[in-house]
Amino acid sequence: MLTRRHTFSFGLAGFCASMIPGAAVRAAPSLAPRPLVFAHRGASALRPEHTLASYAKAMEDGADYIEPDLVMTKDGVLIVRHESNIADTTDIASRPEFAARKRSLTIDGRKETGWFTTDFTLAELKTLRARERLPQLRPHNTRYDGHFDVPTFEEVIDFVAGESAARGKVFGLIPEIKNSTHFHSLGLDPEAAFLRTIAAHDYTRQAPLELQSFETANLKAIGEKTRAINPQARIMFLMGEPDQTPPDLLGKRDARRFGDFMKPAGLRDIRRFADVIGPSNTDLIPRKPDGSWGTPTTLITDAHEAGLLVHSYTARPENYCLPKELRDGGALNARNPAGMIAEVKRYLDMGLDGFFTDDPALGRRAVDTPG
Repeated sequence: MLTRRHTFSFGLAGFCASMIPGAAVRAAPSLAPRPLVFAHRGASALRPEHTLASYAKAMEDGADYIEPDLVMTKDGVLIVRHESNIADTTDIASRPEFAARKRSLTIDGRKETGWFTTDFTLAELKTLRARERLPQLRPHNTRYDGHFDVPTFEEVIDFVAGESAARGKVFGLIPEIKNSTHFHSLGLDPEAAFLRTIAAHDYTRQAPLELQSFETANLKAIGEKTRAINPQARIMFLMGEPDQTPPDLLGKRDARRFGDFMKPAGLRDIRRFADVIGPSNTDLIPRKPDGSWGTPTTLITDAHEAGLLVHSYTARPENYCLPKELRDGGALNARNPAGMIAEVKRYLDMGLDGFFTDDPALGRRAVDTPG
């Protein structure tokens, strides 16, 4: 299953993250006056991810956009979780009434075992409580285990709209439709649900909106429909590992890999259906085997030449997530604010237009402070 990249040697695997024939290339989007700070699952370095508390902290800390990842329930409702498997982000493993629903499922070519949102109705999922997904990395977040429920997409929209009114600041939304091909194989339609939801709310018809996906087919199918609802909406094609193939292209004649899309010709093809690319930070500056920075790539420059913005993922404040030369000698799971700020500034100096971060306060400092 495609996810934002990084693998942790101390048991935290999976954490630290086609062209339309005859289509015309649109004019390039205007560049933002300053780089944008995207709250990655909220302020997930400081609160359990994808909870209203995490979003509230992100808005308090200066995020420009809030990111809700969207998955589907058995009864076709969009809820906000990073993945359909909720074994690590809720208390479902401790709920005996749901024990029999644990099973294995293959999503985007990867077999997983756990409990999956598509086996539960919204009413059932609302009985669960959120938990910190990475207690080894962020033990301080475990004090909030059991405090919050699993929000729906609509609840997040209403919450952000309310915070916007209270704070006098318009916050953008940058939702990601997860695992589209998988959900369609189960007879569900996340894109139709997404369009209905954003059309039903004044806030998502008017506020900054950027739709993202690791797949091409859904972005092509609803990009213009999304703009018809919100004319300022942008479309972002997320990029997985260079040797991976987008799930919707697996087994197809056009089975290009993400690495092919990162080349100039691939970027020009992306511009036919998207405004933005979302690569990993390691696609901007690769990491050597020892964790230090390698030679920067030309991806940002190449994307700009193709008329695309670049919004990369994910800036995180813990030592383990940082390039070796920016670690401060503390524990791997220790916070290193100065290191994260220095990392982000390096990418900004390369021309980055925006970035996802688990700690929006540090992201804000990286953008707003000189040097």
